[in-house]
Amino acid sequence: MSSLTHFDAQGQAHMVDVAAKPATHRVAVATGRIEMRPETLALIASGSAKKGDVLGIARIAGIQAAKKTSDLIPLCHPLAITRLAVDLALSDAGDATSHVQCTATVETVGPTGVEMEALTAVQIALLTVYDMCKAVDRGMTVTGVHVVEKHGGKSGSWTAAPAA
Repeated sequence: MSSLTHFDAQGQAHMVDVAAKPATHRVAVATGRIEMRPETLALIASGSAKKGDVLGIARIAGIQAAKKTSDLIPLCHPLAITRLAVDLALSDAGDATSHVQCTATVETVGPTGVEMEALTAVQIALLTVYDMCKAVDRGMTVTGVHVVEKHGGKSGSWTAAPAA
């Protein structure tokens, strides 16, 4: 296993030096979901939530968050994002598994990856859904946020193992 890169030889936190790394096309995809009551999902689907278009606002929040990742996570490099998509999908199984699934795809051409930007986009999009619907369902749960794939850089491509 590799050593942690955000610590110097004395154990002090530092921003990783990426100056010598080549700029390559990099992609990261992250996903997660917010579980809710079926009635809450129906409210989102109907577009009649009191605060407005839940999915549209959550999508914009996720996009904004990805662009601000380096402001939120102290040792993250600011990146020039070349593409960013935040997709939200409703899943209604008619029971406690009703949820909104969020998937963020982030791309850049640079010396470091965009996994943190993708994860941040997903988290903030899902938190925005919570914020907009908490008046009717305080029991919503954000869960399963993780990177599902990344491409580019020295380590090449990686895909998460399918969930059991």
